[in-house]
Amino acid sequence: QVQLVESGGGLVQAGGSLRLSCAASGLTISILNYAMGWFRQTPGKEREFVASISWIADTTRYADSVRGRFTVSTDNAKNTVNLQMNSLKPEDTARYYCAARRNTATSTTGDDYAYWGQGTQVTVSS
Repeated sequence: QVQLVESGGGLVQAGGSLRLSCAASGLTISILNYAMGWFRQTPGKEREFVASISWIADTTRYADSVRGRFTVSTDNAKNTVNLQMNSLKPEDTARYYCAARRNTATSTTGDDYAYWGQGTQVTVSS
């Protein structure tokens, strides 16, 4: 059973930075066979793609709204995927979720991911 646990959320002022981490465990095959995604959601709104990365190909994708401010990366030794968020804006406020799919290709579609964490709250004050 794949488990994903996010950490690093919190309250930050606009212009500040946060680093989210997602630790993966319970993998039945090498993590290199997975792609990881970050999504976010606010109450009353649809889930939104943020960023994704393929473990083996090291390819990344970003939503237009975060490109140039957010950076997704992996730590293969720790089975962890990170999301460095800089120049945060109040509109970045959301609950952020880590997701995994058993495929080396990244995807911006949440339905393509089979495994999800519980999420971590990010609040950016103006």
